[in-house]
Amino acid sequence: MALRMRSPLPTFEGATAWVNGEPSAQDLRGLPVVVSFWSKSCYICHETAEQFARWRDKFAAHGVAFVAVHQPRSEDELNVEEVTADALGEMKLTQPCAIDNDHAIVDRFENQFVPAFYVFNRAHELRHFQAGGKGFDRIEAAIERVLAETAEEEALN
Repeated sequence: MALRMRSPLPTFEGATAWVNGEPSAQDLRGLPVVVSFWSKSCYICHETAEQFARWRDKFAAHGVAFVAVHQPRSEDELNVEEVTADALGEMKLTQPCAIDNDHAIVDRFENQFVPAFYVFNRAHELRHFQAGGKGFDRIEAAIERVLAETAEEEALN
């Protein structure tokens, strides 16, 4: 069963390798987090990479953390060097990216799709999930909602 709304952010333990460094729980504490799942063989992932990079650059400046997870869909996608080259090249990833050859993170998220996007608030509760290449405007709106929640919480404190 997939994660439900308000589910806690699963851990990122068990990655085969990390590109751009591994985020610690301390690095993510108190920050909204967007987790994106992608695959080297997924053409939609590659077609949407530029749009996602724009969001990352825009919202990271407002305190949103981004983490990518490579979810291999076949044995052809288990080569860490090739996945790393794709992550840094065509996918334009500058955020931490887990290479999850054993599906440890994938299973914890119960993720079945690429691309897939999970938006967590600063309390690390799931606030939005979306898969596939349609409705990207909803992902951006979800990130903006989480930022608005954060601003409201800070104003109350």
